[in-house]
Amino acid sequence: MQREDVAEESRAPSFSTALRVWARIGLLSFGGPAAQIALMHRVLVEERKWLDERRYLSALSFCMLLPGPEAMQLATYSGWRLHGVKGGLAAGLLFVAPGAVLVLALSILYGAFGKTPPVEALFAGVKAAVLAIVLEALWRVAQRALIGWFDWLVAAAAFVAIFFFDLPFPLVVVGAAFGGYLRVAGAAHGSAAQAPVRTVPFSQTARTFALWLAVWIGPLLAIAAIFGSDHVLAQLAWFFSKLAVVTFGGAYAVLAYMVQEAVEGYRWLAPGEMLDGLGLAETTPGPLILVTEFVGYIAALRFGGGEPILMGVLGALVTLWATFAPCFLWIFVGAPYIEWLTAAPRLASALRTVTAAVVGVILNLSVWFALHVLFADVSERAVGPLRLFVPDLGTVNWVTLILSGLAVVLLVVLRRGIAMTLGICAGLALVSFYFASA
Repeated sequence: MQREDVAEESRAPSFSTALRVWARIGLLSFGGPAAQIALMHRVLVEERKWLDERRYLSALSFCMLLPGPEAMQLATYSGWRLHGVKGGLAAGLLFVAPGAVLVLALSILYGAFGKTPPVEALFAGVKAAVLAIVLEALWRVAQRALIGWFDWLVAAAAFVAIFFFDLPFPLVVVGAAFGGYLRVAGAAHGSAAQAPVRTVPFSQTARTFALWLAVWIGPLLAIAAIFGSDHVLAQLAWFFSKLAVVTFGGAYAVLAYMVQEAVEGYRWLAPGEMLDGLGLAETTPGPLILVTEFVGYIAALRFGGGEPILMGVLGALVTLWATFAPCFLWIFVGAPYIEWLTAAPRLASALRTVTAAVVGVILNLSVWFALHVLFADVSERAVGPLRLFVPDLGTVNWVTLILSGLAVVLLVVLRRGIAMTLGICAGLALVSFYFASA
């Protein structure tokens, strides 16, 4: 056993202590992947010291290569690292559960009443705080991931490639990994000099893969057998299982494809309703891909037959299963190999370069989120090969802008917690709404 493994075991918490921490992270995981990754870094690496910097960043790079919500998979890996499969299940489920429960409750209210102004005002305050959380997260991750000039260059190139040229996220990741793989001779930091770490036997990996594939697919096949392959629940199971395999880059990267199919293909929702669902997911804890739960609920509510709310809940549950069960498959199969990947010099260099590219990806998400939070009207224009997001300066939301500035002061200057910052901004937004409507 390596010296680092012994040190890590000595600081591993009890399972009950870890459960409380995973629950806290799940309740505070607002702001999308950027804020969630930074939150976990603050708690797991800086405060609790349960994981070291190298392992955390290596796991982050690995999770960015996987389909699905990278922050949830990073939580699952962290739990697995500390307590094996039960730890991974606990961390992953608790990361998703609070947001899933809240999105389901809001979906039920939305299906019954539609949008209400007070709720919109409350969410506007949360979005303002989330913007500050995302920007702080970007700064924290960049400080730790960008070591030399090459890392900064890779991060900038990744941002430009995605934000301005709309290149596919997998292409950006593959390009960064290939560049890092070729540059290993000049790598000056990391763990390239470590001895290779022995991996688990292939037979064990195959058994793990078969088990979790059955966990993922089995219940969905049962749904199709019970309701029929043409029923909306079976359609949801198939569509979101397919989506779970191609969701590289998180919710924003796959949003265009999901909108095209759910709105134009299956016609489950109207375009405006799809944006409302994304707004619900953005302003609740958990992965942004929880927007799929909203889609599943509304689709089954309208087209499931029988008791509408019951069918809607079933649609939400089917969608959740199809979206998140594969995440446990990817992590439990791949997690034992992360140490081997980071110990092999060329592969370690490739993963470090992917980590630098991740900063550019997070910057892309941060800018996209800031534009859509601060401005009511943001148009997308093509200028030659470039894609530009152009906000209408006349639609700036001054309340949100002021609350975002306040959130930055609370987080960065006064060092207040995320929960307090969210509560203050949401409360002030609600007060502002009632004064404006009085």
